[in-house]
Amino acid sequence: MDEQNPSAPPHAPTRTTGKNHLHRNAPAGGVIHDNSRHTTRFTVIGNHLAQHPQLSGLAIGLAVHIQSLPTGARADIKTLADRFPEGPTRIAAALRELETHGYLRRTRERTDKGHIVTRTVSCNQPGRHGNATQHRDAPEHGDASDDAPHPPAKPPARRAAEQRKKPPRRALPAVPQPAYTSAALLQTAIDLLAGLRREDPRLLLSATDAEHLAPGVAAWLERDLTPTAVRHALTTDLPPEPLHRPAALLAHRLTAQLPPLPPYRTPEPPPPARHPLRNCDGCDTAFRSPEPSTLCRNCTERLARVPGMAGGRLEVAR
Repeated sequence: MDEQNPSAPPHAPTRTTGKNHLHRNAPAGGVIHDNSRHTTRFTVIGNHLAQHPQLSGLAIGLAVHIQSLPTGARADIKTLADRFPEGPTRIAAALRELETHGYLRRTRERTDKGHIVTRTVSCNQPGRHGNATQHRDAPEHGDASDDAPHPPAKPPARRAAEQRKKPPRRALPAVPQPAYTSAALLQTAIDLLAGLRREDPRLLLSATDAEHLAPGVAAWLERDLTPTAVRHALTTDLPPEPLHRPAALLAHRLTAQLPPLPPYRTPEPPPPARHPLRNCDGCDTAFRSPEPSTLCRNCTERLARVPGMAGGRLEVAR
């Protein structure tokens, strides 16, 4: 008869109550993760984006959405505004946030047919060269369970130096000049330019830009256009993408779309200059003269006919 092995347990140990339970050792409050592993249709997002301390929630959400799009999908402001409940203004502001922090690059390029298009490049790790827009369902390597926030990679020293060295501000294009300037007309033009931001927040101008554009607006107003008509001409059919130089766009419109003068409004020559008043020493008559002459025209002509007098002065022979 075989002897029983005393070292073998009589049966397998039972699972302790509550072991490996979802809520075991869970804190009293906060997030509890109920995760399932994705095998298809997923996009890996770095914690440096998901937990970015400076980006808004809308910007983070748009970055996640754009990184999940396939290559070639449209990601312009109008398309995103049609997809999400936020309006174009908030969408544009969020895209500018992503551009500032390196998650998005947008460039204007001309196609073979001569059209201007905006090319959008999504970067899943800012500061890394060669990043391209992610494809949908494209798996990536990395530990997706790492919950520690990772700061974005530092740019190379050469790129950091280029960012610190800002290019000089380009001069604004010239604008039309009015035939006659007045303080009231220029103030009306500046008030009109200051109010353009109510029509479109992207048209926020500095005091220097408004001062440069004011003569162009005055040239429109002197053509019998109302401020409402000028405002409509400057704010209609603006491009949907962000306006990096709104003052340059307005200067172009003021010049390219300048209406002609009305037929009854032709530029008149400026009035003649008014010389200072002087008193004639001969007849005590007031007269205007650019020269400090002591005689008026009548006295000068009368004395010119007197022998020995020339130009109102007595010539003494020597």
